Amino acid sequence: MDWYLKVLKQYSDFGGRARRKEYWMFVLFNVIFAIAASIIDSIIGINIFMGLYGIFYTLYMLAVLIPSIAVSVRRLHDIGKSGLMLLVALIPIIGWIWILILMIKEGEPRENQYGPNPKGEFTSTMDAITN
Repeated sequence: MDWYLKVLKQYSDFGGRARRKEYWMFVLFNVIFAIAASIIDSIIGINIFMGLYGIFYTLYMLAVLIPSIAVSVRRLHDIGKSGLMLLVALIPIIGWIWILILMIKEGEPRENQYGPNPKGEFTSTMDAITN
């Protein structure tokens, strides 16, 4: 839950890097809360938009739209890609698969142009051997 709140606190921060754990924990809680909002809409009976989405679900999704984009951009920064790479998701099917692969990929272990490694300092194998 802390990772989810961290993303919400950094809702407009498109700079820096986000670890895989930060991104995927946000996605997990986002899905849980979206399902809960959808269930509440169904129970109350206020489904709109052709009976698929209700008002609570729609409001929740609008509330987390900017934080979702921001954490996705920071996640792409962690692997050394530009945030504009997120536009690849607009390509049907292939784009979604490519973005999924990028989001699963391990971040760069060293500092990159987007900031320091969010996991902490990187020590190379040679540094570890000589020390």
